[in-house]
Amino acid sequence: MTTPDPVVNPAGTAKYKLLAAVLGAAVPLAVAGLYYFPGVFTIPGLNVKALPAVNAVLNSLTAVCLMLGYYFIRRKQVARHRAMMGLAFLLGSLFLVSYVAYHSQVASVSFGGQGLIRGVYFFLLLTHIVLAAVTVGLVLFTLYFALTEQFQKHRRIARWTYPVWLYVSVTGVIVYLMISPYYTS
Repeated sequence: MTTPDPVVNPAGTAKYKLLAAVLGAAVPLAVAGLYYFPGVFTIPGLNVKALPAVNAVLNSLTAVCLMLGYYFIRRKQVARHRAMMGLAFLLGSLFLVSYVAYHSQVASVSFGGQGLIRGVYFFLLLTHIVLAAVTVGLVLFTLYFALTEQFQKHRRIARWTYPVWLYVSVTGVIVYLMISPYYTS
């Protein structure tokens, strides 16, 4: 038997949902803006050369935390699950800041591969980009439901958030590895 979720302050709920919706839309739009208008926020002399590798490490660690979080919750180890998911959120947030910092300084790198690998790359890149845009809102709402102890809602949305977020984290690393030979010094 499941216990009902606690009653949550409706005013606080409405404010957070509005914030989550705004951030869920604004973050992907800001990232898209950096793609279409590279160099808008250029800071002369800022060295961001290492950030793509840092981003790949952050994505890898996020994926590991997500898988461990899933493992722990399946074994009803809630505290460990919470720790891993909190760390995944922190790492994902650091990734986002690092990604924006890099792309505010450097235009996107073109993939130079040919043949079948080119199709594979663009499939992974396209699905990664589309799902990354969706992930921001999913993660924010999933986190909100956990923090407000609305566990039924948390479980319902987490069933979607987990695989999407994991896919985005893993494909981010794969895309980086595929394009890294084309970065210039």
